[in-house]
Amino acid sequence: MDFLEPKIQEYAENFTQEESEALYKLNRETHTNVLIPRMLSGHIQGRILSMFSKMIKPEAILEIGTYTGYSALCMAEGLKENGVLHTIDKNEELEPICTKYFNDSIYKDQIILHTGNALDVIPQLNKPFDLVFIDADKENYSNYFDLII
Repeated sequence: MDFLEPKIQEYAENFTQEESEALYKLNRETHTNVLIPRMLSGHIQGRILSMFSKMIKPEAILEIGTYTGYSALCMAEGLKENGVLHTIDKNEELEPICTKYFNDSIYKDQIILHTGNALDVIPQLNKPFDLVFIDADKENYSNYFDLII
């Protein structure tokens, strides 16, 4: 399903920083081995998330909806040196893919993967976040927002 006018999509692709080799491999593995690969944030959205993170330079990021970890890796690019990114997903089957790519990255000590229901995990974190990306379970967006605030 395409959301952008083809000319806008082409422009964005031509003038957006290229994917790193690691992100390219994760993108490819997701598209070849995981159901519903269109749920992957992907190249352009990933670069936008990276840009936001680099502008904010967060100490703490919360991501709700890890999927295969692409967006987490993009946002980790802007973390402060001692920063941490908590990412939550309820799908245990995707954990091996996430863990593989997180552990192969320079952010392996900064990304914490939580597997479970975000409504249960968020209250346990009990900390402020500088950047939050809500990208899972659309019906609970307002509940996530309320818990985070």
